[in-house]
Amino acid sequence: MKSRIDHDRTFEGLAESFARNIYGTPKGRLRLKIIRDRMLAELPLDNGGPLTVLDVGGGLGQIACWLARKGHQVTLAEPAEDMLAAAAARCDRAGVTRVKSSLQALAQLTANEQGQYDLVVCHAVLEWLQAPQQAVADLASLVKPGGWLSVMFFNADALMFTNIVRGNWQRALGGQLAGKGRGRRLTPISPLALNDVEGWLQQAGLETVGRSGVRVFNDYLRLKLPPEATPERLLQLEKRYCQQEPFWRLGRYLLLHCRQPQGPACVP
Repeated sequence: MKSRIDHDRTFEGLAESFARNIYGTPKGRLRLKIIRDRMLAELPLDNGGPLTVLDVGGGLGQIACWLARKGHQVTLAEPAEDMLAAAAARCDRAGVTRVKSSLQALAQLTANEQGQYDLVVCHAVLEWLQAPQQAVADLASLVKPGGWLSVMFFNADALMFTNIVRGNWQRALGGQLAGKGRGRRLTPISPLALNDVEGWLQQAGLETVGRSGVRVFNDYLRLKLPPEATPERLLQLEKRYCQQEPFWRLGRYLLLHCRQPQGPACVP
């Protein structure tokens, strides 16, 4: 499911749509809960001193502000002006520094100062880029020796499975599942396979130490559910199976936590 798009998908003018359709929905809130749960479990967020953190493509700042409130020094980098504007009040309250920049520009600006950050966060960004492999190398260059990368991406296998479950068989058989990068539709242009991303991370010198599926069950549920299918029980199921074989591999998103092995290990 390779992207045929020759440019990155940008989100200028879509801040309101993201707030409503991505973050303001039950599935968006579920995504944030799982991400935070796994970050707390696998990253050194609550032991030791404050971390220098870069949140790449951080959107409206939910993760950046959460990390800042935990005492870390956080910079949110986002290329869309209206996203930064919408995140301004939240970031100011939390003490988050905002920078208007793409991932590629950040890598160029810091080419002579490689490895500045204890933790680099890049969630739901790679799938919107026409060159995600290079983006992984750029992310790795920003991580300090002994530091961490938290990367989450839209799962190509989950996209295929979803389309088959919904009866979009012609598209599935033709491999025509990636978005075209036009209009206001939010289908990623570069849905990614786990093996590809892990291979790129290894080539970039990073060691993957945590793998989780995000929304393992939610996106496959029937529209009408029995009364016992409460949001609280769904959250329990998602937490229980987000790292268990074979379920985690079909998460709508895959969340990987990696570390830069050079230098002293940073053990949570």
